[in-house]
Amino acid sequence: MRIDFQASPEYTLGVEWELALVDRRTRDLRNDASHLFARARPRLPHPDRLHQELLRNTIELVTGVCHTTGEAMGELRAALEGVLPACDDLDLDLYGAGTHPFASWSSQQLSAGHRYEELINRTQWWGRQMLIWGVHVHVGLPERSRVMPVLSALLRYFPHLQALSASSPIWGGVDTGYASNRALMFQQLPTAGLPFQFSTWEEFEGFAADQLTTGVIDELSEIRWDLRPAAHLGTLENRVCDGVSRLSDLSALTALMHCLVVDLDTRLAAGETLPTMPPWHVQENKWRAARYGLDAIVILDDECTERLVTDDLADELERLAPTAERLGCAEDLAAVAELMAGGASYQRQRAVAAASDGDLVAVVDSVVRELTASL
Repeated sequence: MRIDFQASPEYTLGVEWELALVDRRTRDLRNDASHLFARARPRLPHPDRLHQELLRNTIELVTGVCHTTGEAMGELRAALEGVLPACDDLDLDLYGAGTHPFASWSSQQLSAGHRYEELINRTQWWGRQMLIWGVHVHVGLPERSRVMPVLSALLRYFPHLQALSASSPIWGGVDTGYASNRALMFQQLPTAGLPFQFSTWEEFEGFAADQLTTGVIDELSEIRWDLRPAAHLGTLENRVCDGVSRLSDLSALTALMHCLVVDLDTRLAAGETLPTMPPWHVQENKWRAARYGLDAIVILDDECTERLVTDDLADELERLAPTAERLGCAEDLAAVAELMAGGASYQRQRAVAAASDGDLVAVVDSVVRELTASL
């Protein structure tokens, strides 16, 4: 089959931010997205950019096609200015993390739509467990032939992004011991998890044809890889990150993803052969980052070189600084160092739990406060 890639002449940017709805008194999840949509959309400059998701406890804020991290963050901030008053009407707060610390998956309601019903019908218990939230960042690419090599090379930085954004340490009232329990939950779905590594677009087309022919998927969007091409948008979509609670963290992560993709594509266009890693190293890095977060020792190349993820990140920030200047996100990229120094969300959540004798309501309170304070 042929899959047309609607190439972007510029390295454009788009962000999708999933947020949960929590009750202001109980701090449990509320299945009130439809009520929130009814109140929020009339207040928004772009009502169509407030999306429903699999569960009725979730909303998604989506930007338009942007050119800089600052522009994308401005659009998300403007959307929140319409959504937050609607939350006030309903006695709700927005919660930005990869998982909720004590909510029960069995109490959640499915959003209306055949697509969601079919997903749950097929995946059953694992599908109903998907009480998780993330951030997706799209970067436009100008040439279809370079998409899959850039995707494969970007896998080297998978653990860096996962460790920085990890925000799902507590599940069902229990500290899992993982920085990102979401990462390991989500990969239980068919077609989710790490992508296959293809050298050419034609190999990806062959894979997609096989998936459609055998009924693994009914449409391309059902390929739910952590990194995937979004052919209809002309982008490479990065779905690695856990949910995010602060706009400052979101801008830092967005800038890092933008810079990494542009750096790799620029080098490839100049004739460089991009370095890749064996799938077994990529898989191990995902597990290490999910388990240890910013304390992970990650594998850097096919020669089994290992290094603390934060040390490698520090060098990458310096290397990417000229790219960040070119993309107008130098301050946003530099904020990655501040995120590391201040601790990732999973570390902050655990600190609150420890200081409050394990009170998980206090953990939800802290995550909610981070969002409002960041605005």
